[in-house]
Amino acid sequence: MKILIIEDEKKVASFIKKGLENEGFAVDVTHDGAEGLRLSYDDSYDVIILDLMLPKLDGLSLLRQIRSEGVTTKVLILSAKGQVGDRIDGLNVGADDYLVKPFAFGELLARVRALFRRGGPQKSPVLEFDDLKINPITREVFRSGERIELSAKEYSLLEFLAYNANRALNRATISEHVWHYDFDRGTNFIDVYINRLRNKIDEGHTKKFIHTVRGYGYMFKT
Repeated sequence: MKILIIEDEKKVASFIKKGLENEGFAVDVTHDGAEGLRLSYDDSYDVIILDLMLPKLDGLSLLRQIRSEGVTTKVLILSAKGQVGDRIDGLNVGADDYLVKPFAFGELLARVRALFRRGGPQKSPVLEFDDLKINPITREVFRSGERIELSAKEYSLLEFLAYNANRALNRATISEHVWHYDFDRGTNFIDVYINRLRNKIDEGHTKKFIHTVRGYGYMFKT
């Protein structure tokens, strides 16, 4: 239950992100079409919320390209372009739904949930890496069959790292996505939480998942 928002209006993107996260979804955001195109090839996303008027690459071109290359992720277009012709173009290019701005968040949420319920192969929500299992629905974590007790923030941090496996993440990115505020370079709270996770997840195991990227941040390595 992971969503990608491709929206250049930062206030709108932030509003949607916070609302969806409050409903239990994992959410990533990008503000330009070129980066959105790159992220769209990641098949861990269940739904893409796509604006049409984007910098670097417009939404219709992005959608046309990923559909031509076999990406089947559900796409909900969210755009101020609300004419009948605009909606027809979006659906013909490959969108699964189309919502016009301004919109009510409740309707957006209902449409996202409807896309999840549509037919097609269902992905298991459980993240599995060797002997580590993370269940985003129950928020339970197991290693070698043993349940690991995590605080709410420890779990959120682990889930964010796992969803971005094999990708170096700096402290500012981690702070923005897990704590929802800008990183204060004068504090070490992220390092403290990383150490707590290491003690609970990796301690006593030959395979280590949480690694330091020297001079940058951290990486969850599979």
